[in-house]
Amino acid sequence: MNISMLTTSRRIHFDAAHRVIGHENKCRNLHGHRFVLEVSFTASEVDSVGRIIDFGVVKEILGAWIEENWDHNVVLARADMNLGEKISAITHQNIFYLEVNPTAENLAEYLMNEVCPKLFAGLNVVCTKIKLYETPNCFVEVSK
Repeated sequence: MNISMLTTSRRIHFDAAHRVIGHENKCRNLHGHRFVLEVSFTASEVDSVGRIIDFGVVKEILGAWIEENWDHNVVLARADMNLGEKISAITHQNIFYLEVNPTAENLAEYLMNEVCPKLFAGLNVVCTKIKLYETPNCFVEVSK
């Protein structure tokens, strides 16, 4: 079967807080979102069942990573460590730090370039697209 145009996608929802250092409006303040992630995969061939990857496997692998690291958590830039330490001292919550501002664009690129290649290594699939909704009306896309 020629699967050059075939992709498998899974949607994952999570809640997280962030703030964008240097933002000119309200997003410079700590605030939260109900993020919706759509992640897409392709492969050179389908498996013996006829799938690129089982939807449940995507949820199990990437969903677990999201739940452990971002869901109901605070995502901050490393430059915002002072704020993160204060939040952690009060709430005893772990803070997830990115090297860059935690914009939707940077979160999507982090998933595409850092997280998915490690999590799905050895499964003969490639993450080809990340679509991350910050709100129902605003989203970013990164693709290979």
